Amino acid sequence: MNPDAVAELIRAGLPGAEVLVQSEDGTHFAARVVAREFAGKRPLARHQLVYRALGERMGREIHALSIEALTPEEWVGRGAAAARATPGGRT
Repeated sequence: MNPDAVAELIRAGLPGAEVLVQSEDGTHFAARVVAREFAGKRPLARHQLVYRALGERMGREIHALSIEALTPEEWVGRGAAAARATPGGRT
């Protein structure tokens, strides 16, 4: 599975979300997801929303997924440095 396909699945499950997915090997992925649906939710609940969007592909085509799940306000609060950073903490 390629990163664009993973991103599209997440967007389908979280309409309006801004999604960036990267992968070096096609089975281990890092995703940054910015969505209004995350407001008021703890990190675990946010991750569960992303996993739900990916469905049965988790653990099959998608072996591992690192998730950075933010509200739009949290994303804006990170400023220009975060805009340049890639998911998973790599620059």
